[in-house]
Amino acid sequence: MRRIAVIAGLLVALITGRAAAETVRFPSTDGKTSLVGYLFLPRGDGPFPSIVLLHGRAGPYSSLANGVYTEATLAKRHASWAEFWTSQGYVALLVDSFGPRGYQRGFPRGSYSRRPPEVSEQTVRPLDAYGALAYLRARPDVIADRVGLHGWSNGAMTALVTISDTAPGIVQPTPTTGFRAALALYPGCGMDHVKDRFAPYAPVLMLLASADDEVSPATCEKLAQRTRAAGGALEFVVYEGAQHSFDDPGTTKQSLDANRRATADARTRAAAFFRAQFGR
Repeated sequence: MRRIAVIAGLLVALITGRAAAETVRFPSTDGKTSLVGYLFLPRGDGPFPSIVLLHGRAGPYSSLANGVYTEATLAKRHASWAEFWTSQGYVALLVDSFGPRGYQRGFPRGSYSRRPPEVSEQTVRPLDAYGALAYLRARPDVIADRVGLHGWSNGAMTALVTISDTAPGIVQPTPTTGFRAALALYPGCGMDHVKDRFAPYAPVLMLLASADDEVSPATCEKLAQRTRAAGGALEFVVYEGAQHSFDDPGTTKQSLDANRRATADARTRAAAFFRAQFGR
């Protein structure tokens, strides 16, 4: 079966021009869910630092997946960032939190208040992130204490909770015992878990869009300012004129100059951020 999966991945790479990913499975630390992940590997023998990727409310797959949920139908945004990270010398693991729980198509815009608790970014998805961390640390090609987080939107909200000093799924978290750092792209910052107090146990880079019409960048700015005033290691940038999902490589988003500029700067900043945190 592994050989078939590898051949299928190579065919996808030839047809789409994308790097092939390996489909892997590992347990969430919720103790009951077997998660699906898509593993992208850099060139060379390693070991490598790595980054766990956390999708947003629409899930990890393309809106054109048409019922086929595999590596071949990953959304371009997720695949392009995974490929970017491998080009930087990182292992990238995209975690599907929704599919194994029966929500392969994700959730539509404006559905936040109606989402089922079994996909909560505050109580459940951090357990998936820590399951991914345990999986990566068990691999010989990964540097165990050099694992970071990268989330988009609802996944960025998950990343904030996961990197907090009160995160579920980890006891006495530190950058050595947990994640080394976290990148959060356009999260919602009004969650109960962080809205009154957010104390990250590792450095955070938060990238926001001033013209975001799905979440409030102003709420995130206030959160960042409170966190920094309390001594928390949090950097943030607000991209003027950029929209929610500004880094989506599709023509709709990239036709706007503010989104293109934000995307380019986000990649530059993100690469420098993890390079500094990983000491490489």
